[in-house]
Parts: sequence; C-alpha cells; structure tokens
Amino acid sequence: MPKSSNEQIEKDEKKILKELKINANKSINDIAKNCGFSRQKVWRVVKNLEKNKTIWGYTAILDYDKLNKKRYQMLLKRSHQPVTKQLLNNILNREIKEKVKEMGVEYLDSIYTNGYYDWILTFIANDLKSAKKVVELYKKLYGGLFSEIKLNEEMFVVQKCGVDNPEIEKLKDFFTI
Repeated sequence: MPKSSNEQIEKDEKKILKELKINANKSINDIAKNCGFSRQKVWRVVKNLEKNKTIWGYTAILDYDKLNKKRYQMLLKRSHQPVTKQLLNNILNREIKEKVKEMGVEYLDSIYTNGYYDWILTFIANDLKSAKKVVELYKKLYGGLFSEIKLNEEMFVVQKCGVDNPEIEKLKDFFTI
C-alpha cells in the first residue's frame, strides 16, 4: 500500500489526534516521537487538520472551583413557535454572548442536540443568582421560542474532554455522610 494513500493518511491523522487529545500542549517533537513520525510530518498533518477545521482550537481544562466559579448547565426545550429570520440571525450572531459576559458569565459550551432537550448550554458564573439571571435573559430575549428551560449546577466533574479529574478522590466528599 502506498504511504500516501487516503487510508494511511487517515490512520496517521488519528494517531496524531489521539496524542493531541491526551495533551494538546505536547510539543511537535514529543508527538512525533510517540507516533513514530518525523517532526515535519506531524507539523504538516496538524496544519492540515487546522485548515480543514477538524481541529477548531486548543484549550486547557480548568478547575473552576479553584477559581471560585460555579459551573452550570442550561437545558432548553424548543416550543413549536416558528423561528423568525431576525431571531435566527440573533442566535447565529451570538449577540447574547456579549450580554452574559457583561453579567460576569462565561459560556463554555453551546450544543444543539437531538433528544428531549434541544439545546444544552454550559457556562461558569460567580453564583446561582447570576446563573438564574442568564435563564431570565433567555426568557426575555427569546420569548416563546423555548417551552422549557432547566438549570443544573455541576457539583463535581469526573471527566472532561476525555481527561479524568486528577482530584477524583474528592468525589467521596459528595457521598460521605
């Protein structure tokens, strides 16, 4: 099989992506060594993955408890109300992102889903009061677009982005009487 076949390229990309998923902060040299590739090959593959948007960006996994922040999930269920062009443009332009930022709230994830809830938003806020203000803002800005909005506070993260919490033993605190 030729080295540059599509099958081989895909296999090489998966190897490199696996290394990046474990630790996106790894050097090109370390990834090349772990994959058995040249430094130039890894650099070229990573640049192609970024160019075709397989890799959107890089991020650190933070312990928000140590930053005195709380994590929340907002679950939204769509109503049967049709979406106007203006409302769709507001959603796509992400205008609400700036409004919640002014409230001291930072989005982590915004995911359109298929299931009981249609949208899942995760964000960090200073406290429950700030998180509830986000829910009220959605009700105000999006009117009847959502028939149901639920707010959950994340109590403990066991795994994030495929990485186990290094302080997993602290989970015992939630189950100890």
